[in-house]
Amino acid sequence: MRKAKIERSTAETSIELDLTIDGTGNATIRSGVGFLDHMLLLLTKHGLFDLAVTCNGDLEVDQHHSVEDIGIALGQAFQQALGNKEGITRYATVTTPMDEALSTISLDISGRPYFVYNVEGLKDKVGDFDTELVEEFFQAFVSNAKVTLHINLAYGNNTHHMIESIFKGFGRALDQATILNPRVKGIPSTKGSL
Repeated sequence: MRKAKIERSTAETSIELDLTIDGTGNATIRSGVGFLDHMLLLLTKHGLFDLAVTCNGDLEVDQHHSVEDIGIALGQAFQQALGNKEGITRYATVTTPMDEALSTISLDISGRPYFVYNVEGLKDKVGDFDTELVEEFFQAFVSNAKVTLHINLAYGNNTHHMIESIFKGFGRALDQATILNPRVKGIPSTKGSL
């Protein structure tokens, strides 16, 4: 099975994360950041991964370190669980509606971290969650998973719905790109490595 366990401790956070790529959508998330827990649950459910996350962070400062460091740990787990990437589909583009909001996620498991984030119109907060941390989470993931990720929000009015569309689509794109395709022989690159 394609699985990874990451334990990451700094002066700001202590994280334990277990990821199974070929899962069924089971999630146990305790980040200390309620909105992030909700988004990671959606990502897991729609990506059909199994994910367990526990984070003890310096929330007395703010949510930034916890959100970013979970992105780092998830990226590391994803990179580790995929191994040499033999047989994967590699690419995925997914458009996801969430009521009035619509986003498109394009993903390449390329071995090259590159991130494009075209998201406008978010309010500053959803509850007590700073919405600028959505970009921080995905940048941390991309840098550590070594993938190319484009997030494009077409439109939306409700900030919760807009972010939810992004996380659901991201889960779906990860699922599609990591599927083992029996027609793919070896590593899906003319270079012979990803």
